[in-house]
Amino acid sequence: MTSWQVVRVVAGLFIVLSVAFGAPASPFFISQWWLLFTLFVGANVLQSGLSKWCLMETMLRKFGIKPGC
Repeated sequence: MTSWQVVRVVAGLFIVLSVAFGAPASPFFISQWWLLFTLFVGANVLQSGLSKWCLMETMLRKFGIKPGC
């Protein structure tokens, strides 16, 4: 997988987990405060889409994950 694919998989996983932990109807509900994490992840995805820069992708490249095309 390339760095941009890893970023999207991790972002999707974080969103699914935080909604599962933050939605009162979920069997995995912990607290509604988890929905703030969903907001944080979404804001970072928006920021990276507008600025064409993502901190996580930069860190992944330093760990040796190959960049995407």
